[in-house]
Amino acid sequence: MTIPTFSPVAEQVTCYHCGEICPDIENTFDEKHFCCDGCKAVYQMLNSNGLCGYYDIDDSKGISPKIAITDERFAYLEDPATILSIVSFQNETETQVTLSLPQMHCSSCVWLLEHLYKLNPGILRSQTDFIRKQLFVVFDHRQTSLRKVVELVTTLGYEPSFQYADLEKKKAENPNRKRIHRLTVAGFCFGNIMLLSFPEYLGTTGIDASMTKLFGYLNLILALPTLVFSGGEFFVSAWQGLKAKFLNIDLPLSLSIAITFGRSVYEILSGTGPGYFDSMAGIIFFMLLGRYFQDRKQVQLQFDRDFKSFFPISVRRVIPNGEDFTTIPLSNLSKGNRIIIRSSELIPADSILRKGDARIDYSFVTGESKPEHVKVGQIVYAGGRQTCGEIELEVVNEVEQSYLTQLWNRENKKDYKSNMDNMVHRLARHFTLFLLLLSLGSFIFWLPTDINRGIHALSTILIVACPCALLLSATFTHASILSVLGKNGVFVKNATLLEKIGEIKHIVWDKTGTLTSNKINEMSFEGDLTAYEKNLVYRAATQSNHPVSRGIVEFLEQDPELQKARSIHYSISDFNEEISKGYTADVAGHIIKIGSAEFVGLSAALGETLTRGYVNIDGHVKGYFALKSDIRPGLADNIISLRSEGYKQSILSGDHAIRRTQFEVYFGNETPMMFGKTPHEKEAYIEQLQSEGEKVMMIGDGLNDAGALIQSNIGMAVSDDVNNFTPACDVIMEGKSFPKFHTILEYIGTTKAIIIASFIISLLYNVVGLGIAVQGKMSPLIAAILMPLSSFSIIIFTTTTSRIIAKIKGLRTV
Repeated sequence: MTIPTFSPVAEQVTCYHCGEICPDIENTFDEKHFCCDGCKAVYQMLNSNGLCGYYDIDDSKGISPKIAITDERFAYLEDPATILSIVSFQNETETQVTLSLPQMHCSSCVWLLEHLYKLNPGILRSQTDFIRKQLFVVFDHRQTSLRKVVELVTTLGYEPSFQYADLEKKKAENPNRKRIHRLTVAGFCFGNIMLLSFPEYLGTTGIDASMTKLFGYLNLILALPTLVFSGGEFFVSAWQGLKAKFLNIDLPLSLSIAITFGRSVYEILSGTGPGYFDSMAGIIFFMLLGRYFQDRKQVQLQFDRDFKSFFPISVRRVIPNGEDFTTIPLSNLSKGNRIIIRSSELIPADSILRKGDARIDYSFVTGESKPEHVKVGQIVYAGGRQTCGEIELEVVNEVEQSYLTQLWNRENKKDYKSNMDNMVHRLARHFTLFLLLLSLGSFIFWLPTDINRGIHALSTILIVACPCALLLSATFTHASILSVLGKNGVFVKNATLLEKIGEIKHIVWDKTGTLTSNKINEMSFEGDLTAYEKNLVYRAATQSNHPVSRGIVEFLEQDPELQKARSIHYSISDFNEEISKGYTADVAGHIIKIGSAEFVGLSAALGETLTRGYVNIDGHVKGYFALKSDIRPGLADNIISLRSEGYKQSILSGDHAIRRTQFEVYFGNETPMMFGKTPHEKEAYIEQLQSEGEKVMMIGDGLNDAGALIQSNIGMAVSDDVNNFTPACDVIMEGKSFPKFHTILEYIGTTKAIIIASFIISLLYNVVGLGIAVQGKMSPLIAAILMPLSSFSIIIFTTTTSRIIAKIKGLRTV
């Protein structure tokens, strides 16, 4: 009989790009083999643009393109309505879009996708979110188009997933659904394997040998779906880690499962023993159970953070068939609602401009601070900030809080890297390597005298040790503290800032809206205004969101003469606000100027040192509003506590020094107090402190302090008006939470102590567990139960401890 021969070369040749077997070994380019023209085209593209470093990142290969470059399947992306529904932002020069790429799987994918600008000059930048499998792309639509961007990404093997019709359905799905299925199968098989193993547990000797053999084969049958289906995620994770040259925590677990299964199969088939299928199934079941509850807890904490922490904003909705408005929570805003946005307020949802002069600052979205002029009927995107008076918008897209969250997180003005997280991951990697060496060493030690004991030691060591507990300590401590802070009206941008806040030793205070309340408690007008002129001033003041303007509005609303005239609505145009000076508006043909003495035309000599809002109508100064706002409640206690703990403090204000003597009572004569400072001078002062080695926290109201907040190591905005969502800062504190400021700083300072304590608990657990496991005296099933228990103990310790400390300090936890 002739034995057929096969070409060994054909089996050996793999595609240089994707790693698959090449059916045609003649398909080559640059002395490299490719499985198809698509892979060859991708290589040629990368090679011609100097991006072949992609192949040197790790052993991971590229993805074979699924469609041809000339495919017309994305022609629908040229439809304007479709583009509008997909993109998140678009102006005259750039478009922003977030694409879902389920094929993203390794560091080489991230590297390639973040270098798209080299493949298409119209792409300005691209940024990946590996956890969510998303790609954020900014491109110049004058040079390229959404369709070309999508086709480029698809050509590289990452076809975007567009399933907008299923969006609501996806939201309703349980994110843990697959894990529940795996857990159900593992639990069913584990229970039945234990049932069939009862004769062995009870030491029954009278059972028929054929029945023992039958039970063994039944256990093997039940073990297969447990291994392949339920335990598959551990093996996949371990393999992906090895491909990326990373020892993750699933590697020792997978080895232990494989060893236990292999040993059990050998004993069943050889008839030398009953095997350890119950232990193997127990390992998988309890590990899945532990991860299920871990994920549930993490989702709960993340939910608190997403929907409570980031959005302390409401919105003014216009009452249908009326000129008045009502304030509603952002979550109640829906498509078709008309909303009022004043100067300096954030736009919460994509809308159409219906009334007013819109000059939108999109620096929160694009980084470009020059306002864009939007005409009536044009779209205004979420994340923009109105800079020119009051406008009326009609909401066209539902509020996507996750999108605003993404915007806030994306604006990472400082290079924050979590040193604690990096330390944790490095420790976990080293611990995993140590674990592998220890298990192998124990096996070799016991091998000459007792092979069963050696195998026991090998498998139990791999199971009982828990580097994942080290990772959980930082993650759940941060999440718990962020959740508590959110319940107390303090909203931190991200977890990495907690450690940075703990390093702050110099606090710089703004005065108006920070040391003093934004709520005007006493106000009077010195001068002469007719009812008609009061209405003009009132209409101009409503355009601004500055605390002084809000005080003027509240004061005039109580005036009996104005109450009669308010029914007359005058047209407003040419509104222009100059930070820390005042604003000008054309109201019914009259030029209204409200601001400082110098701003309205008085000389500096005539300007008083009192906090006043002067009024100029058509070139004539009509008088001034005398303003008085109270010192914030709790200021004295906060200042005394901070000073006793060695915090350095400064006052940096754009207002006059009217209250210097009053503040000296709280801060003392040694505290630097600077008044009449411009925003640029504030920023320069912060920079000077930093050059002297200071770690600075700037605390302002978020309106006129954006530059200083950005320059500081930590920028905190104190907001009495929930509509003032402030992108420039790292922390937002509600005004009512200010009395707890020092307590909150102390609470954040406990973060590192909780993490270190949880480290110690985890290490003690591992020392005790490994001490027993190396002796080969621990059952793999017991080890499988103990491992998730260690994770539970860390989760319970961090969350409980953070809440107990919060209660001791008088903070809310529910």
